[in-house]
Amino acid sequence: MSTNIPFNKFYKLFNLISLSLIGLSIILLIFKGLNFGIDFKGGTLIELRTLDKNITITELRKSFNQLNLGDVSVKKFGKDNDFVIKFEKKQSVEENFIKNLKNDLTNNIGNVFEFRRVESVGPKVSTELLKSGVIAIGLSLGAMLIYIWIRFEWQFSLGAILALFHDVVITLGFFSLFSLEINLSIVAAVLTIVGYSMNDTVVIFDRVRENLKKYSDIKINELTNISINETLSRTIITSITTLLALLSIFIFGGAILKGFSFAMILGVIIGTYSSIYIANPVLIRLNVSQKTILKEDKE
Repeated sequence: MSTNIPFNKFYKLFNLISLSLIGLSIILLIFKGLNFGIDFKGGTLIELRTLDKNITITELRKSFNQLNLGDVSVKKFGKDNDFVIKFEKKQSVEENFIKNLKNDLTNNIGNVFEFRRVESVGPKVSTELLKSGVIAIGLSLGAMLIYIWIRFEWQFSLGAILALFHDVVITLGFFSLFSLEINLSIVAAVLTIVGYSMNDTVVIFDRVRENLKKYSDIKINELTNISINETLSRTIITSITTLLALLSIFIFGGAILKGFSFAMILGVIIGTYSSIYIANPVLIRLNVSQKTILKEDKE
């Protein structure tokens, strides 16, 4: 059973909102940039658990600052006595370094802690990871463009890519605005968002294509609205079930998965929105009609 919501009446309004958000996101990305984690800028990460629950973040930060490790970040991680310490000084994770670091820290706060995990990424590796992440996102967008072009027509392909560009830029803009950390898991989330958004868009485009062949007397503005309403129940059910799973990961998955799950939640919401208010208005702007479909089919 399809609904009859007049989505097409709000195309212009939401297009203006989206353009504003994209513009703001680009400005943030240019002038503020992204808060890259050690995966991309190099450094050392230590997961530390204190045996004394009275030790505060301030005390730990002061102790690590005394060790001449460069810019040090100390944050809560999971339980009240679990902390994540990050510093940009590129050290190896050799046994001597860890041993010396533990000794220095013991002299400052006492033997009331344990290192649960230590990771180190050098500047060369971090640069390669950043380059690989950008290439992965670029290739995925290119592959999607080619697929939609083959599966539908170039007008549909352009609409899908603009929707994906919208989703990725606004998601990254949000991370830039709130200085949220970008690491490899966030890159994985962005790639997943690309796939999810494309799936939503393809479902609606497929129905638009079917309706173009079926109704020759209905203009594309009204026809996209009909197609969205006919696929709306599927879109809502898919989005809600996905969001419920992601919310569970965000709440119960621990600090390690919070960044990934948050990026996914944001991406699912933006992707569902763009499949309706970004991809479809492009078809209207390009004046797609039944003649477009029949011409492509003959070719």
